Amino acid sequence: MRDKTSLLAGASLIGTIIGAGIFGIPYVMAKSGVLFCLFYFLILGIAVLLIHLFFGEIVLRTKEKHRLVGYAQKYLGKKAKILVTFSTVFGTIGALLAYLIIGGNFLKIIFPSPLSSLQLSLILWAVLSFFVLLGIKSISWSELLMNIGFLGAISLIFFFSFPKINPGNFVLADKNFIFLPYGIILFSLVGWNAVPEIESILIKKKNLKKVIIWTFAVVLIFYFLFGLIISGVAGQNTTPEAFQGLVPILGHKIMILGGLFGLLAVATSFLILGNYLKNTLIFDYHFPSSFSFLIATFSPLFLFLLGIREFIWIIAFVGTFVGLLEGTAISLIYKKAKETGERTPEYNLKIPSPLIYFTIVVLILGTVSYLLGFFS
Repeated sequence: MRDKTSLLAGASLIGTIIGAGIFGIPYVMAKSGVLFCLFYFLILGIAVLLIHLFFGEIVLRTKEKHRLVGYAQKYLGKKAKILVTFSTVFGTIGALLAYLIIGGNFLKIIFPSPLSSLQLSLILWAVLSFFVLLGIKSISWSELLMNIGFLGAISLIFFFSFPKINPGNFVLADKNFIFLPYGIILFSLVGWNAVPEIESILIKKKNLKKVIIWTFAVVLIFYFLFGLIISGVAGQNTTPEAFQGLVPILGHKIMILGGLFGLLAVATSFLILGNYLKNTLIFDYHFPSSFSFLIATFSPLFLFLLGIREFIWIIAFVGTFVGLLEGTAISLIYKKAKETGERTPEYNLKIPSPLIYFTIVVLILGTVSYLLGFFS
């Protein structure tokens, strides 16, 4: 990944994956335990990485430019297109809504002012929507700078937090919360919406596989360390947004660093997903560019103004059900594209059919576990 476009593509994928979901990881680790979270990271990490690689090969096997909705229609038919449309549009809007909710809270931490978190969320929405209007090239460069910024911020948080870790705060496994991590961790790992975007950035298309694999390796290690350190410091006082529970231990300065990190992480994900939804409507439904932009950016704003602002519930729901629908669709599209694809891809996965169905089974069982945990 020496060329510049690979760096930009990796920044876009990292920016998509590392978003609002990361802030729920310390909370579920503190509740369910390190071992259960490690199990979910390993199983979901393998399954979701495969789905990203599946999507990459689908894009490379197809001549026309589509997004997931278009690939579903092309390879699976109109009924699949309708289902994936529902999942893509409402799932992406739900994710954008989650970013909008927590983004205002982070701005409030960084810039204490008479403005409320709600008002700051509206300001953030206006700024990010402008970048979505500009398109993917501007987003890629801004994401590269943002990724550098939030990695610097989180490094400082790790530096101040590490000496404060109390081994007694770690929970190895609590069977009462065995199903809790699934939806949050799945939401935090999903970034396949960015695959068509990063493929369009890359000059050397064969690098797409390397970009996906290395990005995923970095994200998995980063996530686990983040959850381990924050929960190790705050223990059972770990809060759903990660940083509030650190204030009595590390002071308000850590909140400013945390707020900066959170804002940068959320902003990058909002940019790439907003652009993805806009392009889905343009390429797969042939909507005018301006109308597609309005749907992508004003829909989450409308829900936010309606008062739908339960952050944890939103990301758990979106992660579970959208992960099931889209992950299954991508796996089935991949199998079909292997048979009827129009061009020779720059990389060709040697995946046996049982492994393709393994990803689907993992998502189904995970959804069942989420429902069991929700209704228990």
